[in-house]
Amino acid sequence: MRPLFRLGQAIAEWPVASQQQARRNAMIALTACARRRAEREEVASYLARLSASRRDPATGTAPAPGVVANA
Repeated sequence: MRPLFRLGQAIAEWPVASQQQARRNAMIALTACARRRAEREEVASYLARLSASRRDPATGTAPAPGVVANA
């Protein structure tokens, strides 16, 4: 009779444990997505600053490919 009770208890606890695991998985995924988004924004900001620093102040345009900007 005892094994049958344990089986019934496991079946009763399964939905709660499953929901808790799903929530943990979702929180981990959300954290990973937030890190990737922050990294993308940081790279985009860096590239924008780099592009702006390479522009010719007189014309406001980037130098032609292969041309070194005056330092």
